[in-house]
This record gives sequence, C-alpha cells and structure tokens, in this order.
Amino acid sequence: MKTGFVGLGKMGLNMVENLLDHGHDVVVYDLSSAQVLQAVQKGAVGASSLKDLADTGLIWMMVPAGAPVDATIDELLPILKAGDIIIDGGNSNYHDTVRRALRVQGAGMHYLDVGTSGGLEGARNGACMMIGGSSEIVDRLDELFRDMCVPGGYGYVGPNGAGHFAKMVHNGVEYGMMQAIGEGFDILESAPFTFDHHAVAGIWSNGSVIRGWLMDLVAAAFEKDGALDYLSGEIADSGEGRWTIDAALDQGVSIPVIANALFRRYRSRSHDNFSDKVVAALRHEFGGHGFTPKS
Repeated sequence: MKTGFVGLGKMGLNMVENLLDHGHDVVVYDLSSAQVLQAVQKGAVGASSLKDLADTGLIWMMVPAGAPVDATIDELLPILKAGDIIIDGGNSNYHDTVRRALRVQGAGMHYLDVGTSGGLEGARNGACMMIGGSSEIVDRLDELFRDMCVPGGYGYVGPNGAGHFAKMVHNGVEYGMMQAIGEGFDILESAPFTFDHHAVAGIWSNGSVIRGWLMDLVAAAFEKDGALDYLSGEIADSGEGRWTIDAALDQGVSIPVIANALFRRYRSRSHDNFSDKVVAALRHEFGGHGFTPKS
C-alpha cells in the first residue's frame, strides 16, 4: 500500500521504518531535509514538498497538535483529489478533530483520527491505535493498521473525534498510573530499609498484579541509575491530561486520580522529590520525552 507520510520526528520516523519492513511504499516529507534523508536511507522515497505526496491518495500526518495540523491540511486540500484520505495520527484535541473532519469532508475527501500509543518501541515494532472516522474507510485500510500495530492492538472506536477522545482518556489514565508508581518508589526511597529500586522493579515486573510495560520501563531507568541522579524531578505535560480533565468537568465525571496526577506535574516544576524523578524517567523511557538534567 502506498502512503504519503508527513512528519518524521521520533514517532514518525519509527512508524515509517515499520511500514517499510512490511513492504509498504512510503513517500515522506518533513520540514527537516535531514529527517527526510534518514527515511530515504531506510528505503522511503523522499519528497521536497507536500505536492510530491499528492498522488499517493493517502496522507498520514504525524505533526505536533494545534496550528501545525491546520497548516498541513491547508496545504493538502488544494492538491488532493476527491476520495483521498487524510489521517491525523498525532495527539490532537478531539474538538479540533471534529472541526477538521467536517472541513476535509466538505472538500470531498475522507478524514481519520488515529490515537497512537506504544511509545517509540511501539512505533517501530507495533503500536496500539484507536481509530475514529468512517468505518468503511477504516475497513478499507485494515491492512495498513494491521501492519502498523501489534495483534489485537487496533480498532474502530467511533465517528470522527472518537479516536482522539479515546487516546486523550488513555493518556489521562497513563498520568495516574505513572504517578502511583512514582509515589510507591518515593516511599521505598525514604523507608527505614535500603532498597535496590532496580531489583524491586524487576520483582514487581514478574508475576505481580502491578506488572506491565511501565514497570519494565521504570526497571530500565533504575538500571541506568538507581538514584536517578541524571535528572531533576521537573515533569512536563503535553496537554492530554488537561483535556481529559476538561472533558470530565463537561460530563460531570469525578476523576480525582488523574486530576491530582496533573497537578503534581505542575508542582514538580517548583519542588523536587523522588516520585517526580520516577515519572520524569518513565516519560523519557517510553516516549523519548525530554527531561531537565540535574544541575
């Protein structure tokens, strides 16, 4: 299947490599010519502008949420033809997605919103995807989603906006899970015993009811440095936690764990403690997110 791919950041470049591994023809474009060159060296066809992607009929965007998505759509609509498909695989606000879908459909094209999870490893070797839009179009692209995802790791969740809404809530849950892990290790750090955090995380990763990928990742972080002295406890957020809280307020749903996890991220920017270091390290491990080095 031939795909035009826009945005070759950490996630995008890995996704392109995964598609190439599965025999897809991929034409790539990025504002950075160096990123395009990297993809070309892996087997993709490089493009010097979005116009070079127009004849693929299928455009996958992995660009930052907000204005960059609108700007990309602005450039694509005049050069695509009726029936072509645009996919937003980034973390867009679902309100923006609904608005954009109506605009694209008004021009005679199709729009899918694909909430993508799995971090850098998932992008490269098999992701998890929550897909919103026309079920008919999703069915038509089943081979593409199957090749990009782990078995059972993708599915149609509803009309336009539903894919990004599901991913928004997913990220809110992720906030709460990472916060709980961070707080647990904070208790161990201040306990009247000397714990080896890497060893404990390894034990909890095997057979425990709290085992899972996040626990594997925190074990990997502690293997590098059991005290996490390479980073500060300052934790960034990319917006999805705030959007989840906004949705909960609109819907009258109580989400104290997710809300507290977001507020702890705000607090981390003025106070430094071990639980915040653990969450910062987890974000770096799964998504390559930046962290503030310890001064």
